Amino acid sequence: MSSVQQSLGNVSVSMTPQERFEEYLQSRGLRQTGQRRLLVDQVFSRHEHFDADMLMENLPRKGQPGYVSPATVYRTLKEFVDAGLLNSFQLDGRTVFEHDYGYPQHDHLYCTQCRKLVEFQSDELVEFRDRVAAEQGFRVSDHRLIINGVCADCSRARRRKKRKQDLV
Repeated sequence: MSSVQQSLGNVSVSMTPQERFEEYLQSRGLRQTGQRRLLVDQVFSRHEHFDADMLMENLPRKGQPGYVSPATVYRTLKEFVDAGLLNSFQLDGRTVFEHDYGYPQHDHLYCTQCRKLVEFQSDELVEFRDRVAAEQGFRVSDHRLIINGVCADCSRARRRKKRKQDLV
C-alpha cells in the first residue's frame, strides 16, 4: 500500500515568519520596512503557489496607501528565499514561489493543461532517494520533484470532447 499523502501538515517552528524575516534582516544589517512587513503578511496570510505578478495583483495599486513597487516586490521575494521563508522554482518559464518555513518537504504533480499544482509527500520516494544516494556515496540535503502530466479533470474533459454524439 502506498503512503502518498496529499494533505500536508505544518512543521513546528519557534518563530513566526515575520520574526524569522526580521532576524534575517538584522543579520544582514538591513532594516525592516513597512513594505517588507506588508509583503510578509500578504505572502503568509494564505498558503498557495504564486508568482510575482499574482502577488502584485493582491497589493494596493500605484497612488494608493500601502503601494509597493514591482522592484521592491522582486527584491523582497529574493530576500524571502534567502531567509528560508520561501522556495522558488521554474515552471513554464516563470518563477513560482511556495512556503518553505514551517512546511514539510514535499513534491508536486503539475497539470500542463490547466496549470494546477498538487502537493504530495511519499515515504517510498524518500526511501528510494536515500537508497540511491547511499549507493552513490551521496549526502542528500533536499530534493525537488515535479511530475508533469494531465490531471483527472482535464483528462475527463478531453475524453468528453471526443465522443461521437458531441461531434454531430
